[in-house]
Amino acid sequence: MAQTTPNHTQTVSGWAAHDSSGKITPYVFKRRENGPNDVTIEILYCGICHTDLHHVRNDWGITMYPVVPGHEITGVVTKVGTNVTRFKTGDRVGVGCLAASCLECEFCKSSQENYCDQIQFTYNGIFWDGSITYGGYSRMLVADQRYVVRVPENLPMDAVAPMLCAGITVYSPMKDTKMLESPGKKLGIIGLGGLGHVAVKFAKAFGLHVTIISTSPSKEKEAKERLGADHFIVSTNPKQMQAGKRSLDFILDTVSANHSLGHYLELLKVNGTMVIVGAPEKPMELPSFPLIFGKRTVKGSMTGGMNETQEMMDVCGKHNITCDIEVVKPDQINEALERLANNDVRYRFVIDIAGQSPNL
Repeated sequence: MAQTTPNHTQTVSGWAAHDSSGKITPYVFKRRENGPNDVTIEILYCGICHTDLHHVRNDWGITMYPVVPGHEITGVVTKVGTNVTRFKTGDRVGVGCLAASCLECEFCKSSQENYCDQIQFTYNGIFWDGSITYGGYSRMLVADQRYVVRVPENLPMDAVAPMLCAGITVYSPMKDTKMLESPGKKLGIIGLGGLGHVAVKFAKAFGLHVTIISTSPSKEKEAKERLGADHFIVSTNPKQMQAGKRSLDFILDTVSANHSLGHYLELLKVNGTMVIVGAPEKPMELPSFPLIFGKRTVKGSMTGGMNETQEMMDVCGKHNITCDIEVVKPDQINEALERLANNDVRYRFVIDIAGQSPNL
């Protein structure tokens, strides 16, 4: 598994948090030289994920400062290693959450690298050479070709960047539960945020009937008229929730705020499946009766393997699916993170890395 330790001699300008205040400031650091299996990427855009917010503030107690966030990266290949066969200079590419895995376990061998026990992430991870990984809030990245995907030519590089995390996070469970093979089936999506609105787009592309379940009545018009959702349920409205009982084949729960699953489970048909992709900080309340009396299933899902991520990206190219974004400059990162904490974004921030100097 170990590789020859490369020299970290490339000086890179980026942006990092240095303590739990979460404040992002300019940061100059070193990246490894391009190895035989590597591609060097000039980063053009990087999405801002809710995970970035948790890491910069050390909400999960695992942050290794200084941390350079960012795992929704798009850019152009500027150099390829001698063993690289999948990419060439000038290719449009993307890098998501994964930087390394063991390559030997059952999950790596079945292209489910994201479930490898030794998975290391694009930032705040430990690479094969023992170095800490730094993410996409930076000018360039060196990545092993096995963790890089090709971006279809018809997709804009800014709006496709969040698909490297938000996109694959909803695509993977939709494929796993055969939602994408079930036109006409009814899918409920809890939460209309960065994940939820992308899930609507995938669902409609594959012919599903989509119901948005939200605490915000104000989102109904947007959900139906702009995103094409078929139905809208306000989860705090008992009459609407009662009317929706046993109406859905699947539910995709994208909400990261603390919430109970009980009354949402009642919306599922007998044998229905709920997939959790949001990550609340506290344990979720899961009453037994809705499970038992409805023969329902609750499961979790995280991102996806590399083959599946490329498949997802190709589906985006075929159906022209991208994320709805607000582009920000590097000097707006702190503002964007604060707005993200207050759910004040529709629906994803993307940093224009290439268009700015590294000074905040």
